[in-house]
Order: sequence, then structure tokens, then C-alpha cells
Amino acid sequence: MSKTTTLWIVWFLFTLAGAGVLVGSMFYGGPTRANLLIGGTTSGHHQIELACGACHTSAFGGTEEIEKTCHGCHDAELEKAKDSHPMKKFRDPRNADRLEKLAANKCITCHTEHKPDITNPMGVTLPTDYCELCHDDVGKNRPSHKGLAFNTCASAGCHNYHDNKALYEDFLVKHAGEPNVAEKPIIKDYTEKIEIEAAGDALTLASQADAPADKVTDKSMKEWLGSSHANAGVNCSGCHAVDQKTPETIAANWVDKPTHKACASCHGLETTTWLSGKHGMRLAPKMLVETEAIFGLFQNKTLGPMRPELARLPMHSKVAHAELGCSNCHSPHAYKTEPAHVEACTSCHNDEHTKNYEASAHGRLWQDEVAGVGAKGSGVSCATCHLPRRWMEDASGYEEFLVSDHNQNFNLRPNEKMIRSVCMNCHGLGFSIDSLADKDLIRRNFGGLPSGHIESIDWAMKRVQEKGKK
Repeated sequence: MSKTTTLWIVWFLFTLAGAGVLVGSMFYGGPTRANLLIGGTTSGHHQIELACGACHTSAFGGTEEIEKTCHGCHDAELEKAKDSHPMKKFRDPRNADRLEKLAANKCITCHTEHKPDITNPMGVTLPTDYCELCHDDVGKNRPSHKGLAFNTCASAGCHNYHDNKALYEDFLVKHAGEPNVAEKPIIKDYTEKIEIEAAGDALTLASQADAPADKVTDKSMKEWLGSSHANAGVNCSGCHAVDQKTPETIAANWVDKPTHKACASCHGLETTTWLSGKHGMRLAPKMLVETEAIFGLFQNKTLGPMRPELARLPMHSKVAHAELGCSNCHSPHAYKTEPAHVEACTSCHNDEHTKNYEASAHGRLWQDEVAGVGAKGSGVSCATCHLPRRWMEDASGYEEFLVSDHNQNFNLRPNEKMIRSVCMNCHGLGFSIDSLADKDLIRRNFGGLPSGHIESIDWAMKRVQEKGKK
């Protein structure tokens, strides 16, 4: 065999191997697929960037298919926010001329993935002065806005494109002049301590827990007996063998480490919203690694649970490889919500905002409540702001004080969304706006006063005065 022939064979084999790796990466995922992306993804989507089929539902679907997937994931959130720029606004013939300037009836007009060089906050890929395209006459109609640059419209305390509930003019006027701290703060949170004493040897109560004897330990039984689950009559099979009734079927279908799917059998709303947030989104049913199967070699599978090592925020290295599920925040046997308020968050998060929590005014209030020094409902935990509770009524009319949305990012995009649901329970509107606009204050976990002042309320009041003079 000649040297030339040998080189051709080697070249062919290397090419074949490279093609195999390329094709395998495209359909099976893995680190190589990440290197094949046409550009970096936004912070909102980076966890699921290897699930190409979540957005690109067909090879030749084009922008219309991508647009459908945007609505499939985000419409429910926009409905909750009472979208200030809903699609129906642009279906109105009176706004037809506006669509000629900006196709605002399509998500991808403003949000285009894989464009890191032009991606602004909230994943917006338009120049920041885009408001001018439709509102170029605002300076003439509102003297208070005369001379303002259009790239300041979306600054904190002014206008948010999709959710403007806490910043529209009437609301600003209504809450003008409020004190920094309310005279009677209302903190919609509380610690939960349920004490249930086990009678005698806990192992003898295994029949009540309906678990196979070899699956029960004295420790797990005692923890369960002092839990909310036991208090509500939820036995072991409720999580470890969902829907199984007899000892035989429970033993045959026993799952040692139940996933979020078991939790969903009772906590459907919590699980659904958790799957929408960064903690659970990788496990959402649509987040599949493969887009299609070829000759049966590749099969669809989810991306797998989120791990702290995949986060873009600083995390503790000791938990880098931990796979997140419901039990990471809610201890599976000693099921009490108290650890989920702070401990579960700080055990993973290691950013400046989190590290400064303990020494902050909020953190000290929480420590006092847990220690029994502060009154019930006086503490401010991580969950108070990021997973706020509200009274909810089930189909039977029974009311519970629950975390209605386990998507921990729901009121963080943008952060002014938490003004109505959280901040104003204790603080005035003006103080809340100024605080959320101060990035350094946020980094210090609100240790101190805001360094600047946002003039939105001032302008709104000036507008009222202008109207009164006419």
C-alpha cells in the first residue's frame, strides 16, 4: 500500500470519526453540542440551551415555530402580570401604523437568542431607545418628559414594557408621600413549627406509615411523625408509592428517592410553577436533549436536574454537583417549611446579596423571630421577598396561606415586580423604587439607605398639577 493511499485512509477515518462526534453531539447532547451553538444564550435560557428542540420544534419551522414556543412558555406569566403591551393591542387596526415601525406583535422582534453582543437586560436585543418608535411625541404631550432620552424609559421607577402595575401614573400619584417604613408593617410570612410526640417505639408504628418494614428507620419515622405530612395524614406511600393501596403493590412499586413527579400528585400548582423557574426548568417535559430519533439510535430524554455548578451566579463549591429537586429545599421526612425560608437558599447561593443577608436588618428580624424574641410574622426571610405567600382558596372553599408561585424568578424580571407583592407591605412606594434602583444597595442586601432618587413620582405629581391648570 502506497504512502498516499495510507494518508487518504487515515484522513477518511478521522473525518468519519469527527462526523460521528458532530452528529452524536447534535442529537445526543453533551459538552460538544454547547460548542456548536451559534452564539451564547441569555441568562434566562442558558440552562436549557442544549435542549434545542424546546424552541426549534422542527428543522425547517422558521420564526413562526419559534414564536409559538415563546407563547407556550411565557403566556401564563404575562397573563399574571396583566401585560401592559398585550397582543390584542397590536391587533387593533388603530395601531396598524405602529406595527410598520416595530413588529411588536412578535416576541422575537425584541428578544432574539444567541446574540450576546447586543443583548441587554431582560434579554432585549433592540437598541434601548426603542420606545421612541411609537412614543416619539411624549415630550410634546408631557412637559415633564421634555428633553429626556428615550433610552431611560425602562429605568427603574419609570416604565416596564410588559408589567407596569407598580409604576403607572395613577398608582404613583396614589402612593406619593408615603413614609420609608410603614407604621404597621405587614409581613406575609411566618415560621412553621409543628410538634407531634411519637408514642412509644416509632418502629412499631410502621403499619400506620404503610411502608415496608425494611424501608423504615427509627430516625425517619420520628421525623415523619413530627412533620406536616403526618399531621395531614399523608403516609409513606403518598410519596414513595403514589396511588398504591395494598402492602403488596406498595412494596412492588416503592421508590427510594421520589422526584418532583411524586410531589405533583398533591402539590400540582407548586410543581408546575417550580418547573417554570430556574430551579426546575431543566426537568420540564418539553426540555428534551434530542430533537428526533434516527434509526432508533437516539431517544428523547430530559436535560436532567439543575446543579449549582451550572449556575451563572456564585454558588458554594461543596454543593456544586447536587441535583436540585423539591427535597433540596423541603426535607423529605422532617417536612417543615422553616428551613426553606433561608437555610435552603444560603446552602447553595454564595453571591454578595446572599452573604450580606444575615447582617442586614431583614436578616436580624428573621433571626429574632426564629429565636422566639420577635413576634410571629415579624421576620423577613429570603422567601418573604422571592417566594411570597398569599391566601388561596381550593375548590372546596378551604383557605390556606401558601406560596402560590414556586418560580423564584417570577417577581425578579424586572425587580420592580416585587414592589406590590412584597416591598409595599413594609415600605412606601417611593422608598421601594429608589431601593430597587440602587444596585449597590441590593448587593448589600438593603443594608442602609438608597444612594439616589428616582423622580417618577415627582413627575407624576407634576403631571397632575399640569392637568389641574388646564
